[in-house]
Amino acid sequence: MKLRRGQIIFTYLHLAPDPEQTYDLMKSGVTAIAYETVTDAAGKLPLLAPMSKVAGRMAPQVAAHYLERPSGGRGILLSGVDDVPSAKIVVLGAGVVGQNAADIAIGMGAEVTVVARSAETRHSLSQLFHERICIAGASQATIEALCTSADVVIAAALVAGATAPKLLSSRTVAAMKPGAVIVDVSIDQGGCAETSRPTTHSQPAFKVNDVVHYCVANMPGAVPRTSTFALNNATRPFILALANKGFPRALEEDAHLRNGLNVHDGKMTCRAVADALGLAFTPAEQVLAAA
Repeated sequence: MKLRRGQIIFTYLHLAPDPEQTYDLMKSGVTAIAYETVTDAAGKLPLLAPMSKVAGRMAPQVAAHYLERPSGGRGILLSGVDDVPSAKIVVLGAGVVGQNAADIAIGMGAEVTVVARSAETRHSLSQLFHERICIAGASQATIEALCTSADVVIAAALVAGATAPKLLSSRTVAAMKPGAVIVDVSIDQGGCAETSRPTTHSQPAFKVNDVVHYCVANMPGAVPRTSTFALNNATRPFILALANKGFPRALEEDAHLRNGLNVHDGKMTCRAVADALGLAFTPAEQVLAAA
């Protein structure tokens, strides 16, 4: 189907790391509303959260598989056994993905360290997990030390609408243990490792410096029944608003839905994407006034 002016696209877009898609959407003249930049009253991302929960919960089980020797890993059981230590997992980022990944990893018996940028987030983590995890700040030296001693790194850092921060340098990856695993959940926003590149479910992993990289850009697609029901529950109110009120009125009346507007009539209306790709930014309120 050819995109055309007047159409409304409401889905995950992840435009910051994808200039080709961005230019095509702007050229087509469509109205593109991104799930991942719609907000709520608490300033969170309610349409990103369901898939972030799914991906976060999948990450430790994916890591457990790729730690197995036939999958190219170190030959380590994530949980350990008896007097044999469990795997060391480092989670970069403490948002929805990071917290869910940590929760499942703990349940699987791994030794878990979560890296969080802000003191407020680190305090929240300590209240949530108590003594079940280690918590560290996000200095580059700390990240490098933790990742080079880890068996698994789950990359879960996010900047809403923008390109993911590169927290894992190629030098750090080269210094990681042979057969260690990186699960780069942030790959849909460009990835947190310099060595990451998007992969697919049919060819999900590759190695760089003998480190396994799992970089599937749509991890929840592996569990489509769970993902579909979870996402539909979150998107339904917004879809009904768009259908019942029409595009301009629905966005004018709901500032949170309006934050999801990324492209309209050839204009870029998401500042984070505009900054990432060096494009001119037009406020959503301005394009709605002319709609």
